[in-house]
Amino acid sequence: MATVKVTDNSFDADVLKASTPVLVDFWAEWCGPCKQIGPALEQIADELAGQVVIAKVNIDDSPMIPSKLGVKGIPTLMLFRDGQMVSMKVGAMPKGKIVEWLAEAGIGQAAG
Repeated sequence: MATVKVTDNSFDADVLKASTPVLVDFWAEWCGPCKQIGPALEQIADELAGQVVIAKVNIDDSPMIPSKLGVKGIPTLMLFRDGQMVSMKVGAMPKGKIVEWLAEAGIGQAAG
C-alpha cells in the first residue's frame, strides 16, 4: 500500500478517525532530509500494510494542521492511534530506526 496524501481538510477523516494506527510524515518539497526518508516510508507502507497507514502532509500546501499540532521542524513523524497522538520523532532517521520505533509502539514484525 502506498503512502496517503493528507491535507488540512482530510486530516480528521484520514488520521483521527482511522481504524488502524497512522504514521504522519510532515514534510516539504524544499526539505532535503524529508526527501531522504521518503523512500523508506514508502517501503514501510508496503511492508506493514494493514498494520499502519503512512500519511504525508505537505506543510506548505496544508499549514493549518502542522501549526495546530505544534510542528516546529521537519521532517516530523507523529504516530496516531484511536485519534490521539501517541509518539513523535523529529528529524530524519534510517528505515531501521523508524521500524524499531513502530515496533516499540506495538506495530510490525518485532512486536509481541
